Amino acid sequence: MRLWVSLTLLAAVLPVGLSLALTPATTPRDPAAIRASYRRPDVVPFPSSNPYSEAKSALGQMLFFDPLLSRSKTHSCASCHKPSLSWADGLPRGIGEDPKGLPIRSPTLIDVAFFEPLGWDGKFKDLESVAFGPILSPMNLNMTEAELIARLSAIPGYVDAFAHAFGDGAITRPRIEQSLATFERSIVAGEAPFDRWIKGDDGAISASAKQGFELFNGKGRCSSCHSGPSFSDGSFQDIGTARGHDIGRGHFFPTSVKLKYAFKTPTLRDVARRAPYMHDGSVATLEDVIELYNKGGIERPSRSPDIKPLSLTAGEKKDLIAFLQTLTATAPPVAGIPKLPR
Repeated sequence: MRLWVSLTLLAAVLPVGLSLALTPATTPRDPAAIRASYRRPDVVPFPSSNPYSEAKSALGQMLFFDPLLSRSKTHSCASCHKPSLSWADGLPRGIGEDPKGLPIRSPTLIDVAFFEPLGWDGKFKDLESVAFGPILSPMNLNMTEAELIARLSAIPGYVDAFAHAFGDGAITRPRIEQSLATFERSIVAGEAPFDRWIKGDDGAISASAKQGFELFNGKGRCSSCHSGPSFSDGSFQDIGTARGHDIGRGHFFPTSVKLKYAFKTPTLRDVARRAPYMHDGSVATLEDVIELYNKGGIERPSRSPDIKPLSLTAGEKKDLIAFLQTLTATAPPVAGIPKLPR
């Protein structure tokens, strides 16, 4: 069960410049209905097992930015999910305490409240289960549960913050998970020119971008997976690019033909700010992304049926790029580093 917290309530406590998004289950084909399907509601879902509270979100924000969560005290969640880089890091592969780096790219956290399971391969059932993945990973934050709890428990300010959020000052793994998840669910897409256009401001985007939107929902077949206000249906697809031992979602469903090399469909919000692209950072530019889809990817049994050569003209490719650029919020997300208890 999920609870829904209104924009009016969250506006008072969220970082400046953030708004909300939700992906509907279906995309109607009527032009007006298509545009309407991309409109964001004014609520964000929180699970009944971890309902929203301002105190919990504030605690989660402190933990998110605190390098005490890493063994060396030099890395934090924000090291890979920087607000100024649309909650990603701009690198082909994430880099934690191991200088060799991680095997995959750091995904953006924009609109993460709306997509479960999480992770490029869907290994995490919900946001609560994500936190200790990177914390305990030797390649990432390289911490232990016991040491983290001991560090936080030794700081009176953290004991007070946990007491404010949970009623007493006990610091436990579930409470750390719930606090981080509550803050991360508040990370939502900022208003972009596209949003102003579908609200009725006809001059908010160019004629080329409008044509790109038609291509996105038509010939380009993009909306088959990138649907709804967050521009993702949360599915896992083989788009015909991945090779090698990392078979994505297929690791968890070894008998499934379609899930081999299937990775999560990412949101396209702020996409122009979030190069490089794909789960492994293997595609450098949006132009390269369009060309990849235009060619149709590797033909193999696992490839999504929606991935096939598109025969886009040079002008159509430019129109698609023009449209994708309208999905970037007018101002970068703002989330100041909170005062950290010490």
